[in-house]
Amino acid sequence: MKPTWILVADSSRARIFTAESPSSQLIEINSLAHPQSRLHEQNLSSDLPGHDSDKSGTGRHGFQDEIEPKEQEVIDFAKQIAKHLDQARSSNKFKQLLIVAAPAFLGTLRNQLTDQTRKLVSIEMDKNLTQQKADEIRSHLPEYLPNMT
Repeated sequence: MKPTWILVADSSRARIFTAESPSSQLIEINSLAHPQSRLHEQNLSSDLPGHDSDKSGTGRHGFQDEIEPKEQEVIDFAKQIAKHLDQARSSNKFKQLLIVAAPAFLGTLRNQLTDQTRKLVSIEMDKNLTQQKADEIRSHLPEYLPNMT
């Protein structure tokens, strides 16, 4: 069997597992953490958005960032995970990838994957299992993991 990686992630933690055979238990081989994603919005931004008067001078309007700082931290972590996966793919560390990610994070992560890495994804599940033990995570996956030959 070619190496299979199982990524279990949310916006602040990613765990990477492998399995020795299509029906074996998961073995955790790596983890990534991004505690900034857990911070409150006010702790991520040093300034409040600025204000501006409209041309007639009758009112003030607040400037607002296009992307909130907390959302940017989530995107940054997704980029970090995608970069890690792409480097591992380039080094032939895996030939198949299963992704289990929190529903709110899965799309963000998917958008950051390179085309080459995305082609190796055989299963995507929108579940937040990052706090689960390996055997509990395994119970959410198919009895026999897909085998890409």
